Amino acid sequence: MTGTETNPATPQPKKDTRNTGPGRLLIAVYAVFALSATARAGYQIATKFAEAPLAHILSAFAAVVYIVATISLAKPGRTWFKVSVAAVLTELIGVLVVGAISLFDPVAFPHDTVWSLFGRGYGFVPLVLPILGLLWLNKRRPS
Repeated sequence: MTGTETNPATPQPKKDTRNTGPGRLLIAVYAVFALSATARAGYQIATKFAEAPLAHILSAFAAVVYIVATISLAKPGRTWFKVSVAAVLTELIGVLVVGAISLFDPVAFPHDTVWSLFGRGYGFVPLVLPILGLLWLNKRRPS
């Protein structure tokens, strides 16, 4: 043996494939949401912050979550996988909590956020995206 052969009985580590195939589309959608949420939050904070500070801070938080999700989904490795799971779970919890509060107590959100009414202003993509993201991550879990 020269040291370059592999033993067929030794299991090979599974290649990290989160950023291939449909994963690329998922990353692209997260990137679009990162850009749009950042632009929305920046505009809201710069022009209307005093009118609805909680909503605008949540918009900025959503933007950060989308940025972290985009980057972590694109990067290989176990650590980035864990960051992806944390970001996507945070997004799902945010959409559910903000969506429910904005539905049952609309006075709390005089201005919409990305997650208001479960993402109604964005075609409910913010509600569906983390579910698809978690399914994808579960399917592509590194060994």
